[in-house]
Formats: sequence, C-alpha cells, structure tokens
Amino acid sequence: MESRRSLDAMAIKKDNYITPKGLKKLEDEHEHLTKVERPEVTATVKWAASLGDRSENADYQYGKKRLREIDRRLRFLNTRINAANVVDPTEIKAEKVQFGASVTLEDEQGRERKYSIVGVDEVDTTRGLVSWKSPIARAMLGKEEGDDVIVQAPEEDFEYTIVEIKYIDIEV
Repeated sequence: MESRRSLDAMAIKKDNYITPKGLKKLEDEHEHLTKVERPEVTATVKWAASLGDRSENADYQYGKKRLREIDRRLRFLNTRINAANVVDPTEIKAEKVQFGASVTLEDEQGRERKYSIVGVDEVDTTRGLVSWKSPIARAMLGKEEGDDVIVQAPEEDFEYTIVEIKYIDIEV
C-alpha cells in the first residue's frame, strides 16, 4: 500500500495539453520575468532599502509586493511548464476532432464559426481559441465532418454541424 502511494505521488500529471507555440509563450514569459523584470525590481528594492526607513518608503513597499507577485507567477509558470504535454497540431493525421483541431461549424441559419481547440493556457475566445475542457470543445471531441454538435448552455442548447476539420499551425 505504501509503495503504491509513493508511486502516485511521484507521478507527474501530464494533462496540461498545449501546442508548441503555447509552451513557447509560457517559457518566454518565464524567461522575461527571471532575466529582466525580477532583476530590475530587485535593484529598485535594494536602492530603496538603502535610503533608510522602510516603513514609509513607497518604492520599497511596492517593490517587495511586486517581487512576491513575480515569484508567485514564476511558481505557476514552472508548474504549468513541467506538466506540459505538448501536442503539435501539424503532426496530427485524424478524421475526428481532437486536441489541436481547427474546426469550422455551421449553425442552423447557415452562419459559420471557426474554433481551434487549444490548452487552457492558450485560450482567446475573441480569436476562436477554446480550451479542450470548454463545453464547445467537449461537444466536438470525437466527431467527424458532417456530424451534428449540440452545445449545452444554461439558457438553451445550440446546434451546429461540423463543416471542416483541419490540423494546422495555430497562432496563440
């Protein structure tokens, strides 16, 4: 029993599906915070501390607060990067909708909408980038061109038909 628990604790959960560009974006932010922003804020705090009384020193107080925010974000980014399961949509050869798919849907009035299924760290609904955990993506997963998709919403359900499925490079 004890060895099983140890194995479970040691296993890294790799359910943070992400595209290569999404991972690069997280890594770039991590690098910027580590190499640019944190050293600048640290220098400001050091300078402000050298002025003497820290209790009423706004530069010192703000700098310390900002360092805590940066460190919190760095911990979050480390967790997300270490749990990343990178999936390159351009390497997928599938007929069905899965992570990384760019899908064109048509509603009952003939209007088309395009969505790309991406990781939770890459979501931008204004550009049609939806998380694989979102209701619309979950409704599409496993479907093929021509299939109907019903998206359940609190007020009403929406019905779409899958017009096209592509696996292309997604800009995040």
